[in-house]
Amino acid sequence: MHLRIGIPAPDSTQIADLAQRAAPGGLYGVFQIVTAMLLLSAASSSFQAGPGLLKALARRHGERGDAGILPAVWGITNRYHTPYWGVVLFLGVSAVVILAAGGQYQRLVLFYAVSVFMSFLAGLMAMARFSGQEHRYGHLTVNAVGAVAVAFVLAVNLLRGEPIASLAAALSIAAVLYRMWVKAGRPRGIRNAAAEAEGKEAATGVPPANG
Repeated sequence: MHLRIGIPAPDSTQIADLAQRAAPGGLYGVFQIVTAMLLLSAASSSFQAGPGLLKALARRHGERGDAGILPAVWGITNRYHTPYWGVVLFLGVSAVVILAAGGQYQRLVLFYAVSVFMSFLAGLMAMARFSGQEHRYGHLTVNAVGAVAVAFVLAVNLLRGEPIASLAAALSIAAVLYRMWVKAGRPRGIRNAAAEAEGKEAATGVPPANG
């Protein structure tokens, strides 16, 4: 309000306008570099988490191989434990999304925000449930308040219309994975597959058997 910064131009963002007005010159350049590094780190974490999840869901162990629900190809890794087919898949999906949005950050961030806040909401609801089961009512209150706040932000973003596509995509993926889990006979150990896979690789330095 004090700097009179309103709706940003199509080729800018509100936080960029704020930084340029508050710290012009060289300091603004530093801000842009740090922001780019932050976004690069966020993208890097996504390209680790997504393919890593596919690897965990494709993992088999035991005589019956009863922990995996995805084809074994998604669990294949190189000597650096990177599930490269999963990375290729996420790279392709990212390219399609960017092209569909015309590379416009302002459009992309609407869909990104819904995806992020859906994850936050799921995590907070899960922690609230665990806190209640453990009778930690202080933690339960904090998690419940956080869940309500995140749900409000998520609802505001969904009211913009187009971001509903992110919600629909997430629910569709969840439904497909659930159906695959049921079709596989509801195997046990799925929720621990990622931790077990990473633990085994860290201890032995060798990828799982299907990689």
